[in-house]
Amino acid sequence: MKDLISELVQHAIDALKETNELPAELNYRINIDASKDKTHGDFASNIALVLAKQAGEAPRALAEKIVSKLRQTPHESIKKIEIAGPGFINFFVDSASNFQVIQTILDKKSNFGRAESPQNLKYQVEFVSANPTGPLHVGHGRGAAYGASAADLLEAAGFEVTREYYVNDAGRQMNILAASVWLRYLESYYTLNFPVNGYKGDYINAISIDLKNQYGERFLKDHAEVFCDLPKDENEGGDKELYIDAIVSRAK
Repeated sequence: MKDLISELVQHAIDALKETNELPAELNYRINIDASKDKTHGDFASNIALVLAKQAGEAPRALAEKIVSKLRQTPHESIKKIEIAGPGFINFFVDSASNFQVIQTILDKKSNFGRAESPQNLKYQVEFVSANPTGPLHVGHGRGAAYGASAADLLEAAGFEVTREYYVNDAGRQMNILAASVWLRYLESYYTLNFPVNGYKGDYINAISIDLKNQYGERFLKDHAEVFCDLPKDENEGGDKELYIDAIVSRAK
C-alpha cells in the first residue's frame, strides 16, 4: 500500500510540473509512513513540507495543490485524503483493499512476489561451508537457512543466482585432522608428544576409539618408526608448523 500511495503522489507531482505549478527540477524523496493514530488516517506523507521551499510556497498551500491532483484521479483503494497540521497529507485506506491481494496470490500462485522481468545481474551466494575438522553446531544450521533464504530472495527479485556450499574436505587441514586421529589412536598404546597445533577436541578421541575398535592394531606403528628423525616441535624450541607437516608426511 505504501508503494501504491507513493506512486499516486508521484503522479500528482508530475501533473503539477506539467502545469508549471511546480519547478521541473526538484530534489526530493517521497516518504509514506504508517499513522500511529488511525483517526489521522492509515498513512501520511510530509511531501508538501519537503517541497515547500523549492516550490516557494507555504507547505499547507502546496499540500492543497497535491491533494487536488490526487482527487482528480481517485483510486479505489483510497477512501479519503485529508490535510493536517502545517501540511501533512493523510490517507484513509478502504478496508476492503486489504483483501484484494488474496485474489492476486491465488492467480499468480508460486509466481506471486517474483520480479516480472530479469535484472540481468548475477549473484553468487556462498553459505554454510561447515568446518569438517570439527563437530557441527547450531550455527551451521542457521547459516544454511539464512544463506538459502537470501539466495531464494535474490532469485525472486529477478537475479540469476548461483549457490555455493564448500565442503572443505581436502588439503592440509584435513591432513592434520587425519594425523591427529592417528596420534590419539597410537596414544592408546604408548605415551607420545602430541603436536601443540594438532586437533585436540574430545571428538578426536572418540573417532580414534572407533578406529581402534574397528581395526584393532592394523594402524599401529612403534614409537621409533613414527617419530624417528622428525624436526623439533615447539616444546623443544622448534617450529610447530614444520613439526606437524612432518607428522602428516610420516602418517601418509
